[in-house]
Amino acid sequence: MLELQHIKKTFGDKVVLQDIDITIQSGEIVSLLGPSGCGKTTLLNIILGLVQQSEGRLLYEGQDISQQSMQLRGFNIVFQDFALFPHLNAYDNIVYGLKNKKQQMSKQQIQEYIDFLELQPHLTKKIHELSGGQKQRVAIARTLVMQPKVLLLDEPLSALDGVIKESIKERIQQIAQQFNLTTIIVTHDPEEALTLSDKVLIINDGSVAQFGTPREIIQQPKNAFVEQFILKQLYIKRHNIYQLFGEQHD
Repeated sequence: MLELQHIKKTFGDKVVLQDIDITIQSGEIVSLLGPSGCGKTTLLNIILGLVQQSEGRLLYEGQDISQQSMQLRGFNIVFQDFALFPHLNAYDNIVYGLKNKKQQMSKQQIQEYIDFLELQPHLTKKIHELSGGQKQRVAIARTLVMQPKVLLLDEPLSALDGVIKESIKERIQQIAQQFNLTTIIVTHDPEEALTLSDKVLIINDGSVAQFGTPREIIQQPKNAFVEQFILKQLYIKRHNIYQLFGEQHD
């Protein structure tokens, strides 16, 4: 369980995040959703340990990790641009981080992740030879072999289209379920958040606009911002979303 208790972040006189107070259960997929500049990426970096909060506490499994370094937290991130090494093949990218890890994984354990993500045919390929979806799966495999306590994903689907995007969504859900891995995702896309996540944290101007299940957000938006940001952006695709949650709107 990951608890964010009254998190505040300021840069100089500017308040970027204010009173973020939520609890994320083990194995949940939670999306941080909101317009550009709302503070969602800053919050992701605070959870990772890359940025220090100005006020508030972070607790993981009841332990205060607010002052712990990124390395000690044991959380890992998949970046939006994948951040793969172009001079290495797919396999070497996957195992790269294990060089400095004290507790080594066996080859069998590594192979299990490779098989789970269906990467075996692509292991000897250089990064430029991979499709967008294959690059994303390599980036996810590289993170999973580090055995993170929490998996963080920064706009994981933004560079993908159509069938590939749906495939990666399914993979993320399978990973969270099979490995009971708490997964936190930054996205600006309401449809992506609502169809991928167990819970969605909607941020507006650095504050919590609503935190709840997709069904709660669709059926009971807490304020005008949530209703406008979610429902208006989904207007064209509304039938797909409403069918998913058993609602009909005209």
